[in-house]
Amino acid sequence: MGYDYVIVGGGSGGATLAARLSEDPSVNVCLLEAGGKGDHMLIRTPAAVVAMLPGIGKISNWAYETVPQKGLNGRKGYQPRGKALGGSSAINAMLYVRGQREDYDGWAAAGCDGWDWDSVLPYFQRSQNHEDGGSDLHGGTGPLQVSHQKSPRPITRAFIEAAGRLQHREVADFNTGDNEGVGLYQVTQFHDEARNGERCSAAAAYLHPVMERPNLTVITGAHATRLSLEGKRATGVHYREGKQDKHVAATREVILCGGAFNSPQLLQLSGIGRAEDITPHGIDMVHELAGVGQNLQDHLDFTLGYKSKDTDNFGIGAKGTVNLIKHALEWRKTGKGMLATPFAEGCAFLKTDPNIERPDIQIHFVISVVDDHARKLHAGYGYSCHVCVLRPASTGSVTLASADPMAAPAIDPNYLAEDSDLETLIKGAKMSREIMKTPPLAEYEHKELFGVRDGMSDADWEEIIRNRADTIYHPVGTCKMGVDAMAVVDPELRVHGMEGLRVVDASVMPTVTSGNTNAPTIMIAERAADLIKASAAQTLAAE
Repeated sequence: MGYDYVIVGGGSGGATLAARLSEDPSVNVCLLEAGGKGDHMLIRTPAAVVAMLPGIGKISNWAYETVPQKGLNGRKGYQPRGKALGGSSAINAMLYVRGQREDYDGWAAAGCDGWDWDSVLPYFQRSQNHEDGGSDLHGGTGPLQVSHQKSPRPITRAFIEAAGRLQHREVADFNTGDNEGVGLYQVTQFHDEARNGERCSAAAAYLHPVMERPNLTVITGAHATRLSLEGKRATGVHYREGKQDKHVAATREVILCGGAFNSPQLLQLSGIGRAEDITPHGIDMVHELAGVGQNLQDHLDFTLGYKSKDTDNFGIGAKGTVNLIKHALEWRKTGKGMLATPFAEGCAFLKTDPNIERPDIQIHFVISVVDDHARKLHAGYGYSCHVCVLRPASTGSVTLASADPMAAPAIDPNYLAEDSDLETLIKGAKMSREIMKTPPLAEYEHKELFGVRDGMSDADWEEIIRNRADTIYHPVGTCKMGVDAMAVVDPELRVHGMEGLRVVDASVMPTVTSGNTNAPTIMIAERAADLIKASAAQTLAAE
């Protein structure tokens, strides 16, 4: 059976796009997702992310690793990615952050017409069902429920007050296009009565409510293996379901929504990309496209950790177990309590130099000790402060590790290849620690962790950063949008030199946004839906 549109990947981009395209009852849409339905209790419970993020058992998580990173003293980095309908929005911290106005204006200035801040803002609004209702900046009727945090802990308030004592302004909304300051993150969390306090993944927002549409077919457990091509036209997708190899045809378009790692991998498996990345694996070249898998950008994160005697946060201990039961009952009854937490409750966007135009670091204040993505646990209680470089100069790549479509790709973020990234991260770590050491937050500290101490030189900071830093989960850019020689898709997200093939996910970002990437990915899919519908209308009019 053939469909008008075949979408590969049911993450933030794919779930949004499938729902929007299938609004038209005259078209048939098929969505292929390698993972499950994305509706189990671990996904629905915000705090249960701690069970999925570490990748133990790979619960709804691809749990990828990078190749050894020279800039991280040869360590392999960890790259958790959501494997379920909803994608990484099913296992993330639910943080709703759009980035800065200049991010999008920069895309437009580089040739991506229609992607400036003023043009994309309506798509952010269209996606939103904000707890405060509609406004000049927010939407009140969209599928994606965006809320204020249900029960931020007192220690998070202490973080905000400590930053205020250092003259950092408090901000109520980090989604105005100017996000400088400190405050609480907004979150993709249900605020309606029926599901109050549950995670609102892209699938829960867009896809699950429309799964019964007769013109929408969603196939889970379907791992795409390669595209079917007729010359330079995409005509369908080969996929593996269980032990069976299957095929689905697309009469209009194939749309890749696999994310920054899987979309370029599928292109390369299909013979689209750089010859040096494809032919050594015995795959025939179909279309030379220099940018496929290149331009990988990610936010490298360094974490400060502290033990505390305060037990009103997440920890491992007898009192914590009792508290957890109490909070579980509260969450099921009211949607509030500690199980509603995004963990990363406190936010700051700061400048490491007062002379620069906009913030260049982001801070996530977390109400637990986080060590190696929660893969190393610490008894007792504590808190963490994460700092990342918002606009890294270092770029990496995603290539094939083998011709086996079931194998993970070779992921090389090339962290700290540029000295400027290290310099900014050192400055950011110092600024973060200054906040940690300022009352009232300083009063929570019992012991500083991970070898950080007073009197550290820049060489000391460099050593500890290279030994401990890793991703904060924002890979983008490997199928970049643009008009230059390294662009993979044009400003309408069509793959250059191909027909019937688009990419709609974070891989199309020319540069990483200055913040978390889930909200921008959903925005991209909202705009893509309009572009695809307009293209179909033009084709019909010409026939």
